[in-house]
Amino acid sequence: MRRTTVLGSAGALVAGTLIAGALAAPAAGAQTRHHDRGGPEARGVALAAQRAERAGIDWQDCPPDWGLTAPIQCGWVTVPLDYAKPDGRKIKLAVDRHVSTGTQGERQGALLYNPGGPGGSGMRFPTRVTTKNPLWTKTAKAYDFVGFDPRGVGRSTPISCADPQEFVKAPKADPVPDDEADKRAQRKLAREYAEGCAERSGWMLPHMTTPDTARDLDVIRAALGEKKLNFLGVSYGTYLGAVYATLFPAHVRRLVVDSVVDPSQDSIWYRANLGQNVAFQTRWEDWKAWVARHDSVYGIGDTPRKVEKAWRELRAAAKREPIGGLVGPAELTGFFQNAPYYDSAWASTAKTWSAYRAGDTQALVDAAAPDPDDRAGNAAAENGNAVYTAVECADATWPTDWRTWDRDHTRLHRDHPFITWSNAWMNLPCATWPAKQRTPVEVRSGKGLPPVLIVQAERDAATPYEGAAELQRRFKGSRLITEKDAGSHGVTGLVNPCVNERVDTYLLTGKTGRRDVTCSPHATPKP
Repeated sequence: MRRTTVLGSAGALVAGTLIAGALAAPAAGAQTRHHDRGGPEARGVALAAQRAERAGIDWQDCPPDWGLTAPIQCGWVTVPLDYAKPDGRKIKLAVDRHVSTGTQGERQGALLYNPGGPGGSGMRFPTRVTTKNPLWTKTAKAYDFVGFDPRGVGRSTPISCADPQEFVKAPKADPVPDDEADKRAQRKLAREYAEGCAERSGWMLPHMTTPDTARDLDVIRAALGEKKLNFLGVSYGTYLGAVYATLFPAHVRRLVVDSVVDPSQDSIWYRANLGQNVAFQTRWEDWKAWVARHDSVYGIGDTPRKVEKAWRELRAAAKREPIGGLVGPAELTGFFQNAPYYDSAWASTAKTWSAYRAGDTQALVDAAAPDPDDRAGNAAAENGNAVYTAVECADATWPTDWRTWDRDHTRLHRDHPFITWSNAWMNLPCATWPAKQRTPVEVRSGKGLPPVLIVQAERDAATPYEGAAELQRRFKGSRLITEKDAGSHGVTGLVNPCVNERVDTYLLTGKTGRRDVTCSPHATPKP
């Protein structure tokens, strides 16, 4: 779950995180019955799935501008906008696939993927086969790799909340407020952003929930001709998978969740973002210690304290005069939070900073500033941010009293300053959200749910470890693979045989092992 101005999708407001991610809502018990006990949505998704199974998917070569070449194929799945009204308005979801590379006897069906967000596109997933990624060779023999754009994302009836070129305009205001006037300005931006969502995409906003996307997953499953779903979800994709497994437990065949969102109802989504602020600070400290150990390479500081001092000086200088006219504190935060997310970015982030200190201003501008000429990229960033906001705001009720936000984030900022205020402003549109907000699904095991495989790094910044432990408590018979003393987000994409072999075994055989496993960390980054 993540976003930033440069990565993922930073806000119209400031750089923030995506994990990540008010009006009256029904009580939790009523909402659970509404989802699971034969309510109108349950009947609607069953009808939509029947229709999709009959229609199938008309697989064709992908359109040239999608950047997906043969043998990857593309198609569409039609779903109801509102599952309570399955004969009402329809929307189309973009899907793609690479067929399994093994024999017919080796094939086990389709494996669907969601990379996170909310707002992330899974359409690149089949390229893991075409690029011959060795981590996925065995799995690709058994499964068609199927990607999709969730509703509202990319080519699946995309939503928008702002003009893309205005959205990426830099520099943005410093996310850390100096005074009450700064807070009032950010509150105004957040309110205007929420209003922009209503103006540009209001018809979609009530139907941008995680349960809606989970229902879409079941319709895609049926359109693929699959009786049961095989699913790999990363980051927010773990919550999507958990909600799917709650709504459709008997439809799950294999479920891998990697870097897990805490599915507790009282965590989705306000508290989840508060927890991120603490976890990001922890991983920021890890990175500073690594930079200090390699001071002979980077020359930033030979202790974490000196690295922190250099960071604050850089931030202050960018606030006085944006670097290259484009990179202020918000853009710096957006770029530097690469490092807490992924230790694969530790060296490149330090290298860019070191080059700037040596006089190469352009290196930092190229890395941290938006490109006004990249219209497609800017549109994708704006769309990703819009979906993030729409889903998190619709999934749950949020505090509407500014005093709650101010108290919680002021307190957290004292000891965890790296992204606390950035995260606050990114999510603040939810306080004045113009569409109905729901009660989150009570995630739990249901009849027919098979063992689930949970994978988690111990020091993950975006989805703290407690989320994996909580999901394991809720899914009886699940197994947890912990990558100890590691913190990269998205463990299944890393080279760590202890993890890779167990993920392969589960996807190929369904076996999780008799007990949880703790793996040593993957290789430490080198300068």
